[in-house]
Amino acid sequence: MLLTHPFTAPLAPPFASRTLLHSWRGAVFALLFVALPVSAEERPDSFATLAEELSPSVVNISTSTLVRRNNNDDLEFPPDSPFKDFFDEFLDRNNRPSTRALGSGFLVSEDGYVVTNRHVINGADKIHVTLYNDRRFEAELIGHDSKTDIAVLKIDPDGEVLQAVAFGDSGEMRVGDWVLAIGNPFGLGGSVTAGIISARGRDIGSGPYDDFLQTDAAINRGNSGGPLFNLEGEVVGINTAIFSQTGGSVGIGFAIASNLARNVVEQLRAHGKTRRGWLGVAIQEVTPYVAESFELDEAKGALVSSLHREGPAEAAGLEIGDVVVTFDGKPIDTSRSLPRIVAESAIGKPLDIVVIRDGAPLHLKVTLGVLEEAEQAGLLARADTPRTDKDGGLVFESLGLQVDELTTKSRQQLSIAENIKGVLIVGIASGSPAENSALEIGGVIMRVGKVETETLDDFRQAIEAELKAEKNKILLYIYQQGRAQFFELNLES
Repeated sequence: MLLTHPFTAPLAPPFASRTLLHSWRGAVFALLFVALPVSAEERPDSFATLAEELSPSVVNISTSTLVRRNNNDDLEFPPDSPFKDFFDEFLDRNNRPSTRALGSGFLVSEDGYVVTNRHVINGADKIHVTLYNDRRFEAELIGHDSKTDIAVLKIDPDGEVLQAVAFGDSGEMRVGDWVLAIGNPFGLGGSVTAGIISARGRDIGSGPYDDFLQTDAAINRGNSGGPLFNLEGEVVGINTAIFSQTGGSVGIGFAIASNLARNVVEQLRAHGKTRRGWLGVAIQEVTPYVAESFELDEAKGALVSSLHREGPAEAAGLEIGDVVVTFDGKPIDTSRSLPRIVAESAIGKPLDIVVIRDGAPLHLKVTLGVLEEAEQAGLLARADTPRTDKDGGLVFESLGLQVDELTTKSRQQLSIAENIKGVLIVGIASGSPAENSALEIGGVIMRVGKVETETLDDFRQAIEAELKAEKNKILLYIYQQGRAQFFELNLES
């Protein structure tokens, strides 16, 4: 049988290869079929050795929550009544740990520090860590961080020799690189799955500092908090979430990038809490239209939509309309990268910040505050009171929302019919409740709850009433993308 190549005559069978090598056809044959290079990054023959080495560092985590039932304190019995003992025994039996959650984690020190997801242990009364050899320990919660969904636990080794793993550099991971996930899916401890990095820098809307690696390594319920390893045996991610319509793995899993997790873990270990930088600005994305309007060469950076009173940015001389393009020597390519870089930057010392103002770069110095201290002092909560921006619109900093009057000009630009009455969304802060609730610039807020909001004053009063009622969600009726629908503005997001 002869093999046919699309741009040559039929090739001779293998035994004629010596003759072919003396012709141009032979040269082509040699190049295509003999001299093909072998890739240095071929798929490993087996992950067995790596799995054996790393499995002792991965733990299973189980939690229990005490479900406290009505203790019938109003019931009174005589001191010698037999019914009193009966009810005491009944209530004691019903006030027992009755719910359990299963997750994964990994050892980061030989003295018993364990990293996992916050949602694995959140609300638990007791936490237990089980090693690969089935030895079980009660764990102490050292600290947790809701913004990145990371928690650090501590167990007393009690003579057990623990094997720790180290964080690697997630920034070096490329799409297509091999990774290994080890964890406790569905309670099946020690499960190993392999895959590749499918994407980097994913923002899945879980928090203001989202930086996820996407992988097709099978991740299921119970894998949460477990490690994602590179082929060097380093942790490059913490498996946290999956995208699935069935509840099982469909090949789209997300792991917190190690370069984000490392600093959080170190702070939780050292202090039991995080200590992040605070700039005191609300920002939004630089769209092509914004870039053109602000005379930018390209649509990059973070547009300052509001400044927090008493914040470091205001003290440094930043202004609304500035576009932050560099912070502490790091380029700001997208608006969502600024909060993460600020959070990880040095606190209490002057840092360089470069903004574009009036089409030209401007170099400023800013000294960051501490985000957690600002929250505790109530500085961020004061942003519930709206302020007027330079164009006359309203800015609700805690909501990450900026609105303005719906004018004839804006109606024409956005093709909004005359019968649509409301206030126009002109700004949304990155990582804010407004962004996380799927609100969009150009939407028209027609009602807040049951209150119609045809004017800015209507909107201000309605929002202030909702905030004063301390609700967790605000129902908005918005005309957006050609149709009107209800949106839940989740204040806890």
